Amino acid sequence: MTEREESSGGRRRWSAPGRVNLIGEHTDYNDGFVLPLAIPLVVTCVGARHSDDLVRVSSRQRPGESVRLPAGSLATERDLLPGWARYPLGVVAEFGRRGHGIEGSELEFDGAVPAGAGLSSSAALCCAAAVAIRDLCAPAVGDRELIDIARAAENDYVGAPTGILDHAASILCTEGHALFLDVRAFTGAATGGFEQIPFDLAAAGLRLLVIDTGQTHDHAEGGYGTRRAECAAAAAALGVGSLRDIDELAALSGLTDPVLYRRARHVVSENDRVRAVAALLLSGADPREIGPLLDAGHDSLRDDFEVSTDVLDVAVGAAREAGAHGSRMVGGGFGGSIIALVDTAAAGRVEGSVRERLARSGFESRTFEAVPSPGAGPVD
Repeated sequence: MTEREESSGGRRRWSAPGRVNLIGEHTDYNDGFVLPLAIPLVVTCVGARHSDDLVRVSSRQRPGESVRLPAGSLATERDLLPGWARYPLGVVAEFGRRGHGIEGSELEFDGAVPAGAGLSSSAALCCAAAVAIRDLCAPAVGDRELIDIARAAENDYVGAPTGILDHAASILCTEGHALFLDVRAFTGAATGGFEQIPFDLAAAGLRLLVIDTGQTHDHAEGGYGTRRAECAAAAAALGVGSLRDIDELAALSGLTDPVLYRRARHVVSENDRVRAVAALLLSGADPREIGPLLDAGHDSLRDDFEVSTDVLDVAVGAAREAGAHGSRMVGGGFGGSIIALVDTAAAGRVEGSVRERLARSGFESRTFEAVPSPGAGPVD
């Protein structure tokens, strides 16, 4: 009898989306505000339970890197695992660490979220694994704990110092909406802390383009962790628990270190931009009015937080020059994608302008449309 035939339950399918952040970069781990939306690019997971204690993971994108090991060996075998497999296996390990009984399981992944593009491919992988394991083995786990399980898998098992934004977006986002998330309120209470904001650009004759520059990044190393440490240092120097506690830029005058001052200024001003964008959208204003706030967000990420790159700046500049109402880098930075808010009629011109400018520097871009999509769950 084959291993698949020995499965104690039928094979089922789940998916979890990538996300693009309309505004609110590097605010989540500072207890601030974010405004993401799920995109129609997903990681799918076909899963089943087994009667033994073996966990099996495989990926269509990594055909030679399948893993099969006892659930009890996840902690000791971590450093020997293929890099991609640490994400879903970290989820399984975190379920077990929290006392949720995990029996033998089989998880097969297929990913359409481009890696390294700033669209949260790793969070989509973790969240696809999380919803599958929950439904297969631990149905009592709620969405808040599920989000924390996926985040902990990246932070503690993989070693990637991400905040909660990516996982919350992948789980909580709904079709036709952006997700206004107050991280402090969400993580500090049993309910509330988020609101679904209607976001129908098509009705206004607009599109939100996501342009992957082709310059990849990796959150598990490099500048992302450094920025988190700098934000923590700035908060400590100001005598507050996190930069969320600072409501006005004038309150930063006590920071004498110029680097910490710039990092804190970005976080405080970015929180203001998130609230301003959410208020405009809720008021029924023309969405074009958020364009200058997107531009200001990029300029702050470039100058104060210093996570943009020459490639991202070129792409943003080309989009603006071609008629975008607003454009900025998205994600953690150091490569990845930009977004551009454009009139439907100008979408081809803007995309072509960015593609041409990047090609001069040897980068091949890809363009997607960010249509607000459903969060993670079973696929019928």
